Amino acid sequence: MPSPSRPADARVPAARRVVFVDGVRTPFGRARKDGLYAHTRADDLAVRTVRELLRRHPQLPPERVDDVALAATTQQGDQGLTLGRTVAMLAGLPTTVPGFAIDRMCAGAMTAVTTTASAIGFGAQDVTIAGGVEHMGHHPMGFDADPNPRFLAERLVAPDALNMGVTAENLHDRFPSLTRERADAYGVASQAKYAAALAAGKIEPDLVPVALRDPEQGWGLATADEPPRPGTTVEAIAGLPTPFRPGGRVTAGTAAPLTDGAAACLLAAEDVATELGLPVRMRLVAFAFAGVEPEVMGIGPVPATHKALERAGLSIDDIGLFEINEAFAVQVLSFLDAFGIADDDPRVNPYGGAIAVGHPLASSGVRLMTQLARQFEEHPEVRYGITTMCVGLGQGGTVIWENPHFSVEEDAR
Repeated sequence: MPSPSRPADARVPAARRVVFVDGVRTPFGRARKDGLYAHTRADDLAVRTVRELLRRHPQLPPERVDDVALAATTQQGDQGLTLGRTVAMLAGLPTTVPGFAIDRMCAGAMTAVTTTASAIGFGAQDVTIAGGVEHMGHHPMGFDADPNPRFLAERLVAPDALNMGVTAENLHDRFPSLTRERADAYGVASQAKYAAALAAGKIEPDLVPVALRDPEQGWGLATADEPPRPGTTVEAIAGLPTPFRPGGRVTAGTAAPLTDGAAACLLAAEDVATELGLPVRMRLVAFAFAGVEPEVMGIGPVPATHKALERAGLSIDDIGLFEINEAFAVQVLSFLDAFGIADDDPRVNPYGGAIAVGHPLASSGVRLMTQLARQFEEHPEVRYGITTMCVGLGQGGTVIWENPHFSVEEDAR
């Protein structure tokens, strides 16, 4: 019997550099019955961001998009039904472009980015769209959730671990140096920094207007964020109630408001971006996710950042800009203390953060990246930046980016 022929060796692609081409988001609205998007579908918000990315980059043939990954924390109703695929079709991408949905709670969009970036780096894809949407007005956090009773019966988590506000109070308990006074000051600073960035024209370029239709008031157009409270003072928020614990320290002034909104970005292999004439606004260096005790969920960015820095061969001193999601002020402060960074360090959230602008859960990761990309353009002396966030049930995620505008001459000044 003749011997079978030797099978051919598989062609394994070499790793490629992944770049952030562009990112956009809708204006963020307050999640309430009279909020900006009370009569707007979640998937339509996501469609608007995808269409805007394609409009801004006509040199990208739509059929060159290899995948669309979109996240939502509550995958039901108008933000369910395999979002990546449905939004791709609704946005007008060819039916040959696939898509999928993803959920890592608050880090949904961040995970959509790292997942599709991994496929690009491996050589399985060339161009992807990644992002997330959360309509917390239509789908309140935890709505219809049914946590397995074993979590409590087997004491896998403490009873308060499923309430994000209580986990923030737990951080105050665990680290006495994280006082309410520091948190109040940080919350006020976030509002002030956002207001300054808005006045300087640094917010609007990344926003995509959204058409609105109110059954009573007719048509309108969303062009600005609804949640910010400019002029907020420490004195004003010092008297706010503490809804998560009597005599607690977490208030509406030091927590991100419930928010509706969507964000999406365009990723590509660097050689493909060059081929297509797409801009390179950031280069992906490393990323990591880590788990922590769910009771102190907000500390999650600390081990995630340690892990990402180690993988990149960098130290915290190499990072020139930080975009930290402000789920709660105490969560950001715990990160700053862990790395010896001052509360008012100008490298941290230069445009303000979620306490001011809002936190539509699964979309916020791309908002952080989009803001960091714009800051890189302003700071050629900075080589590396970080986007990081805490995640429900005790997780953290961190992505390290390189500034393509980095100049050794600027760094030496």
